Formats: sequence, C-alpha cells, structure tokens
Amino acid sequence: MKVFSDKVELVKKINQLKAENNSIGFVPTMGALHQGHMSLVKQGLSNNSFVVVSIFVNPTQFDNAEDLKKYPRTLERDVDLLKTVSKDKIVVYAPTVDDIYEGNAKSESFNFDGLEFEMEGKFRQGHFDGVGTIVKRLFEIVEPNNAYFGEKDFQQLAIIKKLVSKYNIPVKVVGCKIHRETNGLAMSSRNERLKPEYKKAAPFIFKTLQSAKTKFGTKSANKVTEWVTKQFAKHELLELEYFIIADVDTLKPVKRKSNKKTYRAFIAAYADDIRLIDNIALN
Repeated sequence: MKVFSDKVELVKKINQLKAENNSIGFVPTMGALHQGHMSLVKQGLSNNSFVVVSIFVNPTQFDNAEDLKKYPRTLERDVDLLKTVSKDKIVVYAPTVDDIYEGNAKSESFNFDGLEFEMEGKFRQGHFDGVGTIVKRLFEIVEPNNAYFGEKDFQQLAIIKKLVSKYNIPVKVVGCKIHRETNGLAMSSRNERLKPEYKKAAPFIFKTLQSAKTKFGTKSANKVTEWVTKQFAKHELLELEYFIIADVDTLKPVKRKSNKKTYRAFIAAYADDIRLIDNIALN
C-alpha cells in the first residue's frame, strides 16, 4: 500500500487513476484509526473504484494545545488496519503540516449560516473555521467524486455539506451511521486514552441518549434536558458539558416541538480529561 506524504505525488497518482476512468472516494481522518473509520472506508469502496484516506492531525481545529499534543499518532498501525480492508484499492495521504499549509498554518474565516455557533461552536472557539480550512484544502488536493463522514460528528457533517454548497465544490458528501462498540459507546480515537474505570463508565452516555429518545415521545425538550442533567449530576465519573435537543436543519435548540421538523439529541461529556461526544435521531 503506497503512502504519500507529498501532495504533488499524490495528485499525480489520482490523475492517473482518473485517466483510467476510476471514481475516487475520500475519507479524511486524523489517524488513530478504528473500526468506525473502516466502516467509512468500506462504504467508500462499495461506491468507488479507489478510496483515498488522509491521515493528518490538523493543528488549526484544536483550541486546546495540550489536546493537540496528546492526540494519538499511529501511522504504521493505521496502515496495517487499512490493509485488512484492501491492499490495492486504498491510497493513503499522510502529509506534514508544511505540505498542507505551505508554512501558513492558519484558519480561514467561514460563514456557515450560523451552524458554526451552535453546540460545539459554543465550547470550542474557532474549531469549525479549522475544520472548514482543512476539509476545503483536502478537497482541492484530492478532488474526489464522493467523500464520507461519520454521523458521530453530526454538526461537522452539516457544516461540510454547507461548505460544499457555498463554495460550489464538486463532491458528494455522504453521511455514514455511527459505528459503536458492543457496549454502545460511539467509536472514537479518544476512547483509547480512557482509563479502565472511565472506559467502563462511558457507555452511560449512549444509554442516557436512548432513554432521552423514549422520553421525548411524551415529554417536552426542556423536561428531557432537565432529566438528562440530573442523571449526570448523580454520576460519579462523568461530567456533562451539554445536552441539547436540536432541529437537524438549523442545529438550533428546540423551543416547541413540531411534527413537521426532524430532531436530534446531542451530548458532550467529560470522562476524566477526555471529551466524548455522541448523538441520536429522535424522530
């Protein structure tokens, strides 16, 4: 499996594949790959001739320098895992910061019609400018036919769809179902850093989301939010950062339920110093 660290060489390879009438799928990642990523790659391979997987810990989307420093970097293991899916249909792009940013690792400023100010945007300043910057840059380099993103980062998925539509980027963005561990915990590269007792406690997040979904059938968004807040207040190990029931189109919190709208519940919680996010469709 060829691993490219130079965008010029990568583009040469992609152009050669396209000249032979191959379609290109794209899965951008920050590495520390797990079966959730593999499910995106498999979906990409089922719709395209080849899949480009980028492995790049993007500095412009971290608002916490310590978090950036601690983020796992496991390129060799990542490549071995990708080989279990396909040895000859996956192209890996593992660039340096300079190869991507050419000495100017700064975020562009974006207007995502307000999507960037909800939920994660309130707690992680400048995060979505960083996401928009790197995804736009990668789309310009790879020029894929289709790109695959997990619904675990649902707000990010909505923002990338907005990016593609606002900048007329010719790529189809495909949202893929959340891949979970057997205990229900949403798969994340951060899970590897959980101490054993927190790893054991973390499935409580998804269990609470499932209960919230049931309660939302008969109770108001406010009542459900109050209930979730109380459940976390009683928990010894997990600390709730936010729980929000939002309209999937605007990501704004629900004031009054409407049968004409689609809702999703979003949660962020800390397990020790590790921040975990998850969400669930409500209707």
